[in-house]
Amino acid sequence: MKKIVLAYSGGLDTSIILRWLQENYKAEVIAYTSDIGQVIDKKKIIRNAKRLGVKNIIIEDLKNVFVKDYVFPMLRAHALYEGTYLLGTSIARPLIAKRQIEIAKKFGAYAVSHGATGKGNDQVRFELGYAFFGKKIKVIAPWREWKLSSRTDLIKYAKKNNIPIPSDKKGAPPFSVDDNLFHTSTEGKALEDPKNSAPEFIFQRTVSPENAPNKKIIVKIGFKNSEPISINGKKLSPANLLEKLNQIAGRSGVGRVDLVENRFIGIKSRGVYETPGGTLLYIAHRGMESVTLDKETMHKKERVMPAYAELVYNGYWFSKKRLNLQKIIDKNKNKVNGTVSLKVYKGNVTIMSRKTSSKAYSMKKVSFEENKSFNKAKVEKFIKYHSKQLNKS
Repeated sequence: MKKIVLAYSGGLDTSIILRWLQENYKAEVIAYTSDIGQVIDKKKIIRNAKRLGVKNIIIEDLKNVFVKDYVFPMLRAHALYEGTYLLGTSIARPLIAKRQIEIAKKFGAYAVSHGATGKGNDQVRFELGYAFFGKKIKVIAPWREWKLSSRTDLIKYAKKNNIPIPSDKKGAPPFSVDDNLFHTSTEGKALEDPKNSAPEFIFQRTVSPENAPNKKIIVKIGFKNSEPISINGKKLSPANLLEKLNQIAGRSGVGRVDLVENRFIGIKSRGVYETPGGTLLYIAHRGMESVTLDKETMHKKERVMPAYAELVYNGYWFSKKRLNLQKIIDKNKNKVNGTVSLKVYKGNVTIMSRKTSSKAYSMKKVSFEENKSFNKAKVEKFIKYHSKQLNKS
């Protein structure tokens, strides 16, 4: 019997897709779930898949791989899409796609499938990953194929096939939620109209800054070779470190973003993102680089960042372009070592101190009290040279 590997969450949509694939492709479906730190009910996933006749149910713990090999390289680039979005959904898809193809090859499956909608970015991200690792493996995108055109159609199909319908998905369409260890995103319903404020109940990882404790938190993040390795002096695995920072920042209302973004496929969408721990790492890493890297290196990174962020957003994680930019970003990462102390308080993050053995920052040169180590006589020539550049095109 032909086999299809489905990226399966255990929820309503992918359960409907699972049944639909069985009916329309007469194939055995292998249910595959990557555990990358999302809210996950493994028993529910297994129970729902078995109820639909699935024999092979694969759930993999990829949290450390996800953080170390995907999130951390992206954070080293300080990647922000359109100056705001920390790319939490974007960075998760390449890893899932890669593992789907590897599992398809292992089990001799002829196709892979995903539950991304026909209007979203994720279909592109998944399928570019599929194309990179499995050019000969067929891609099945149900949302672009089936005749189920509305939430009502999905509910009817679920009832017909005895697929459990969560109570919050009866009637009006639910908020669309994606989460992993790095972030949570929420879209749809009231959020589709940008004039509507985001209701407080949609936030899952962060308290509102108004309700955060009236007490500051000091957190020290240690870096080695540009990678975060410790919190308050205690070394942690990549996944545990990010989870700890999520808790610290989430309790203080840090990491909320409400934005209207330009999707790769050409339409605008409004979403609310929560990236608490990632926000701390982003600020801390920039602070660490400020005292360890030279001006030319830092400015070159700033110039390539928008292109890097757009490549990640568009699903080009495995592209030569992104890999070449990563080489530029990581060229001097061995110099980024030390500790940054942050003050976290009611939605705000402030750098308190930067400690490093690097010599990039010179106390002697910058000091108002010491003038011997900096040649001020050269400054006049420097200014005259740049004065001549003002009229050049």
